[in-house]
Amino acid sequence: MKLSIQLLFAGLAVSAYAQDDLNADFKRINAEVQSHSAAYGTLKSATETIGHRLTGSANGAKAEEYAYKLLKSYGYELSYQPFEVESWSRLTNETKIGDLPSALNTVKSVTLAHSPVKASVSAAIADMGNGLEEDYIKDKDKVKGRIALIYLGVLPGSAAGTPTLHRSEKTAIATKYGATGVIIINGVKGGVLLTGTASVTGKLIPVPAVCIGLEDGMQLKEQLKFKPQYASLNMTNFSGKIKARNVVATLKGSSLPKEKIVVGGHLDSWDLATGAIDNGIGSFAVIDMARTFKVLNLKPKRTVEFVLFMGEEQGLLGSKAYIKAAQEKHELDQLKFMLNYDMTNDPKGFATSREEMKELFTTWGGQIAKIDTGFKNVFRAGAGLHSDHQPFMLEGIPTGGGAGGELPNNSGQFYHSDGDKFSLVDEQQLKNTVRYSTMLIDGLANTPVIPVERQTEEKLKAFLVANKLELPLKIAGEWRWKD
Repeated sequence: MKLSIQLLFAGLAVSAYAQDDLNADFKRINAEVQSHSAAYGTLKSATETIGHRLTGSANGAKAEEYAYKLLKSYGYELSYQPFEVESWSRLTNETKIGDLPSALNTVKSVTLAHSPVKASVSAAIADMGNGLEEDYIKDKDKVKGRIALIYLGVLPGSAAGTPTLHRSEKTAIATKYGATGVIIINGVKGGVLLTGTASVTGKLIPVPAVCIGLEDGMQLKEQLKFKPQYASLNMTNFSGKIKARNVVATLKGSSLPKEKIVVGGHLDSWDLATGAIDNGIGSFAVIDMARTFKVLNLKPKRTVEFVLFMGEEQGLLGSKAYIKAAQEKHELDQLKFMLNYDMTNDPKGFATSREEMKELFTTWGGQIAKIDTGFKNVFRAGAGLHSDHQPFMLEGIPTGGGAGGELPNNSGQFYHSDGDKFSLVDEQQLKNTVRYSTMLIDGLANTPVIPVERQTEEKLKAFLVANKLELPLKIAGEWRWKD
């Protein structure tokens, strides 16, 4: 009897959301964004008037104020969510490499966060390949007292299925085996340098870490086959308490106001360029999604919070602060879904951490595809780390966003680099992100039943294991389950 009742309610739930017909809303959203989207113009203005948006810097504060005032002009109820954390920024850096400790030549490099405040290291270089644990197990003492040379992604010619770890995880492994410094080779041609954090915890690492260009790095690997190579890493950096603010725009739900759909994107960028791609196209798309809701006077049943996070680049600082605040207010159960837009561009479908969302997402996607055949109704389910969805996901909250898109104008090679400029942005593709995503938000905020709930600890653990996230979370010290 109990099983029959459960099946009955399950059937009612399916029929409730399978019948969602949002065509009228979707058509209005499509027409508005295609004709009046402000994302391209506001992003252009921000890159020209602010520059980079490094968290804790004067520019970072200007970006927070820019987003706040823009959303205010759209008629939103707004708040700053301030947080104070340890942060990091680069000051000076010099990397030298050569055949002898006394004959080193300067190589173009960029310091990786969160290298020490001051470091001066000279040592022989050890080629550690992809920088995975197995690369060290072969010869545990190879890197001890030396500077580890590591390829950023997966080296060409590596065995099929070779895992890809984040630069921070590779640095943690090198440190574990006694490296005195880390040189990471970028995989992009043309000497492009990238920055980013080399810390799994968001705190200072004990050894200096730098990135060098592909050509310099591969030449160095070749030289190491024939004779020893040496390097000196000299740098100074800032580390200390900084203040930053998430910007939160709230559209209160009409009938389910305590149920929240969080729509987020990180507003901050690194300081090498203006961060137009990472994450201007994501954060300014989120702002334009909010604008669209207001100008069309859409009144969702659930509350929608549009959140511009700061501090993502230095370790998901803003999204962690958001989750901490929700925990303190005992409001985690109110967070029904989190959509994250981090370099999302021209999506062809929807992604989510939860396979159970497939019918609902593809039902809406089918309606969107009738409006625009460029939308292919792609559906992807799975999970990864290293963006602002992560703190939500680790609390069992369903997450998602766009799927199937590609970055504009071959801009992926300029990720975290000095080439991340506004000229890379494609206006129509940015509009596509806004209109399809606004439709997705409209669906989530209005559907009678969202067929997933916050995961229990037991189910969350199994989910993370199934998505092969146990190892990187253990390396980061964020695996809270005992074996």
